[in-house]
Amino acid sequence: MRVLPSWLILLVVCGCAAPRGSAQGGGPGGDLEAFYRELHASPELSFHEEKTSARMAAVLREAGFEVTERVGGFGVVGVLRNGDGPTLLVRTDMDALPVTEETGLPFASRVRTKDDAGNEVGVMHACGHDIHMTVWTGTARWLAAHKDQWRGTLVLIAQPAEERGAGARQMLEDGLFTRFPKPDFCIALHADGQLPAGMVGYTPGYCYANVDTVDVTVRGKGGHGSAPHTTKDPVLLAARIVLALQTLVSREVDPLDSAVVTVGSIHGGTKHNIIPEEVKLQITVRSYTPEVRKLLLEGIHRTAVGEAQAAGFPQELWPEVVAHMQEHTPASYNDPALVERVNRALAAALGADQLKEMPASMGGEDFGRFAPAAGCPGYMFRLGSIRQEKYDAAQKPGAPPLPSLHTKDYAPLAGPTIETGVKAMTAAVLELMAQPH
Repeated sequence: MRVLPSWLILLVVCGCAAPRGSAQGGGPGGDLEAFYRELHASPELSFHEEKTSARMAAVLREAGFEVTERVGGFGVVGVLRNGDGPTLLVRTDMDALPVTEETGLPFASRVRTKDDAGNEVGVMHACGHDIHMTVWTGTARWLAAHKDQWRGTLVLIAQPAEERGAGARQMLEDGLFTRFPKPDFCIALHADGQLPAGMVGYTPGYCYANVDTVDVTVRGKGGHGSAPHTTKDPVLLAARIVLALQTLVSREVDPLDSAVVTVGSIHGGTKHNIIPEEVKLQITVRSYTPEVRKLLLEGIHRTAVGEAQAAGFPQELWPEVVAHMQEHTPASYNDPALVERVNRALAAALGADQLKEMPASMGGEDFGRFAPAAGCPGYMFRLGSIRQEKYDAAQKPGAPPLPSLHTKDYAPLAGPTIETGVKAMTAAVLELMAQPH
């Protein structure tokens, strides 16, 4: 196990060739906090990360990596070879969210654009991907400058479209592990809005959930609201389906497993006195294991059709149930042995009291695609990002909750978060790739 000396961490955070506060941001010698502010102020939505990916490619080129752009869209792959040894993949994501920022920060995003539906939206790094990219930059910079400390092959990837659950899949389909070295380990981190800056959270085993998207079109026979007996009312049927779906988790999933079926949208009808022809439901489905995922997806179809049959709807009016497999994000699994090994290095670098075991999240993260595709262990740890005083205040009874990820007022404490992230990620890499002495 290798421990990163504190003077080396200072160089990582302040820049190998420029003092802290330098206006030079983005290159391997630039100030990381300045680079973070630049990234935060110029976010790009999923599938549109053109300028962001160019920044990431420039970081790697200046550090001496072999760089390939446009891998699976705007994905970037950097390879740094340093003799015999393991191959390690370190991933960052790049995309932002359609959120109008209200943090009040002097470098807050003022970007507005049109989404895929043509709606004008604000754009914000509300999920910490700007933090991820900054930590990734600092890690790449230090490792390239200290090749005497490690041996093997580094594969650093900047992934697009994580928020849409597509970027990892697209990079893999574009030959990530056939065109470039296949890793022996995959590691990444994720900012956490419920953990103080300076701390690292970890979850052995499943850490993020399977995410599935299901659309249900409830069809009926419309008519006048005063004569419901002459119709087949899809509004009433949709209501019955929504209620019946809740029994999938409460009565069909083992209580020791975890699952979520949430109807997030229900739309139908145009006027008070018109029974419509159809109602549309949008459902998000969360699970960890393949078995529970299969049970839920099959159960949604069975429940929707069964309720229509019970209501006397003819077969031609049974609901249409579509599970969008292309939008599926698989569960992320942290290999317990790898977690234990890396955590020893993190404890040595940060202090054992700065590590906290955390429950698994029902959120989605497509980082979980990489390790299974490579046939190797993977580990994503969580990076605390909240000022300690805010965290302490939120723990008091009746206190308002902390701003969560994906909200307009999520504002990480940049300096300590970046410093801890670079220290943790570099310590993890050295643990797995240390030069033997």
